[in-house]
Amino acid sequence: MLHREVVERRRWLNEHEFTGALNFCMLLPGPEALQLAIYLGWKLHGIRGGLVAGLGFIGPAIVLLLGLSWLYARFGSLPAASGLLLGLQAAVLVLVLQALVRIGRRALRTPLHVGLAVAAFVALEFLDVPFPWIVLAAAIVGLAAAWRAPRAGTSPAEAARDGAPLRIAATGLALWIAPLLLVAATLGPQSLWSRLYLFFTQAALVTFGGAYAVLGYVTQHLVGDVGWLTAEQSVAGLALAETTPGPLVIVLQFMGFMAGWNQPGPLAPSSAAILAALLASWATFLPSFVFILLGAPHVARVTRAPRIAAALAAVTAAVVGIIATLGLLLARVVILPEGLTGGIGWAALVIAVAAWWLLERARLDLHWVLALAALAGLATQAPGWS
Repeated sequence: MLHREVVERRRWLNEHEFTGALNFCMLLPGPEALQLAIYLGWKLHGIRGGLVAGLGFIGPAIVLLLGLSWLYARFGSLPAASGLLLGLQAAVLVLVLQALVRIGRRALRTPLHVGLAVAAFVALEFLDVPFPWIVLAAAIVGLAAAWRAPRAGTSPAEAARDGAPLRIAATGLALWIAPLLLVAATLGPQSLWSRLYLFFTQAALVTFGGAYAVLGYVTQHLVGDVGWLTAEQSVAGLALAETTPGPLVIVLQFMGFMAGWNQPGPLAPSSAAILAALLASWATFLPSFVFILLGAPHVARVTRAPRIAAALAAVTAAVVGIIATLGLLLARVVILPEGLTGGIGWAALVIAVAAWWLLERARLDLHWVLALAALAGLATQAPGWS
């Protein structure tokens, strides 16, 4: 959509500029769609343009998902809501598997990349290796494989346009530390909100590969390590995030919301949840603004660097294994909701197969597939369904 509007329709950028910007955003941790929007705004109107473009890109999703999160927390256990979520979760399982196949085809082009994907899956699923170490190890392997590649040069024009880096970095640091100090002073440095803010900051700084990769990492920690929410709630969040505009990584806001709702501490559940959700969004999206406004003047040089490209390719290969862990989690929750001994959730399986056919064969638009899946899930709650 951005390409169609910015390159083809409005002609604000040419094809080469757009492709270079996209490649640069893929090098960075965080949501590349948001980062691309910020860069396009910066390219047209400088720092103010980048801020307006980025805030416009994520603002509606933040507001809408807050409302959906509250509805889920209050009414998600009702039969009708459960049916809608069943259908959406089945469709989301298909989307994750599609992403796994699509990214795998692009990323696993050499035996080295296949090995990195398998190693990442085993390390995360069975060895409990922290996600940041997997990303770091993959990047090092990629750099080592391309160590003899030539470096990219820097033109005088690119070096001169520095974008006031010190001012941008200082402002970004102040905007990050202010909420942390406020929450730590009022609710305590070891409170859920302080710990949640630091964790989502860490996630924003180390996650590559889009929302599906970061969700696998965040779910592993919030569900498996600290128990702030359940696997079923994380899957429901992904289903709800798929129905909202904006970047899919907004699902992290839902994860924060449910963590606050489940662990309200001294606050009312709604207040605790909203505070946690906003902290999660702030920690998730703020680094993207800082990264782009700092790096935008150097896009052309960075995207020409073979070593950086090799590191990115290795990280992307590892991300395939990370997304596979998310697909396995979704399959357990959606298709085997009661475990291997509880039998298959046939309704969800049928909806998932139908969603796959509509997306892959009928080429139906995603929003229609989600709507039909939700209606099919709702139908499973009708009297007489078995």
